[in-house]
Amino acid sequence: MNKPIMAKATAVWLVDNTTITFKQVADFCGLHELEVQGIADGDVATGVKGFDPITNNQLTQDEIDAAEKDPLHQLKLKFNSAAVGEEKRRGPRYTPLSKRQDRPASILWLVKFHPELSDAQISKLVGTTKPTIQSIRERTHWNISNIQPVDPVALGLTKQSELDAAVQKANEKKAKEGGVMSDDERRKLVSTEQSLGMDEAEPRIPTAISGLETFTLGDSDDDEKEEAIPDADSFFNLPDDADTDDDEDKS
Repeated sequence: MNKPIMAKATAVWLVDNTTITFKQVADFCGLHELEVQGIADGDVATGVKGFDPITNNQLTQDEIDAAEKDPLHQLKLKFNSAAVGEEKRRGPRYTPLSKRQDRPASILWLVKFHPELSDAQISKLVGTTKPTIQSIRERTHWNISNIQPVDPVALGLTKQSELDAAVQKANEKKAKEGGVMSDDERRKLVSTEQSLGMDEAEPRIPTAISGLETFTLGDSDDDEKEEAIPDADSFFNLPDDADTDDDEDKS
């Protein structure tokens, strides 16, 4: 923890009860120096009650005294042994109550489109339990007929980077175990930009129409029977001999 809790209220208390500079308060509380000046002028944090950092075990009086004597001294949070390792929590991700009803849909999406993911990985991504994942895999969930697969990233249950990392880890594990990866699975091991830049295989003609690619209209084994198609001008530009014969008939 690098900043105090209730930073703005702590800044209000320091401005009202100490003589340390605005910059010292701003650096300690993670605020802008002008914002601290606004607190002193009464333009910012109006009505906010000061939060005593000494009583709440965030600062010591000796630290404040040292800052008042030396304007360049930077305030440091009091060491709290109970906060060590607080950010390194293990276990399922916490899911807000408003999004918990979306977890079955996200589990079904992961099971359908990323079957290589283990139950432990899915549990970590969306914050669910293994029995719930197993019931959706086996389609024994009580509401399975009404569940539609939805991307957990779109639902806000996980980040795209975390999903990509889990998929890559699962595919690498599968490759080490000797499993055969499909082309789609290989593409999951690279970024989107790299995947789009890959050379595509030459398109193949479906077997149902194989051999017809060289077929053209008018082909025949007997070329002598093929008749030439006259052009339009031949119908309107008659030969001169034909005009002479018509004149003789009239006479």
